[in-house]
Amino acid sequence: MAETAWPTEMRVSPARDTLNIRFDSGEQFELSAEMLRVLSPSAEVQGHSPEQRVTVGGKSSVRIEQMVPTGNYAVRIAFDDGHDTGIFTWVYLAQLGREKDRRWSEYLEELAQKGLDRELPGTARA
Repeated sequence: MAETAWPTEMRVSPARDTLNIRFDSGEQFELSAEMLRVLSPSAEVQGHSPEQRVTVGGKSSVRIEQMVPTGNYAVRIAFDDGHDTGIFTWVYLAQLGREKDRRWSEYLEELAQKGLDRELPGTARA
């Protein structure tokens, strides 16, 4: 059986740096704009295969600019850095919430392995 998730509330923080989302299961998550941006489901970030996935650095201050409903299954999130091609399904948002700590740790580890920085895009840390 396929996993399902249905949001009952979605709210972007006044600072536009966090998405608060509640699901009909009772689960509630706070997802940072940075995490949503660097784990965007877009082909630009995920590639067309696991080998093509890109580790995106320099997004610590990215903000959510706009959220556009996509059918009744997802939302397209536009960020203030111009990235706006990620279609975040309800299921993917729920997975990000449930796996937030693990996925964030993996992301930070990838940054370190590749000499990237959360502050500066495409640059090695000093």
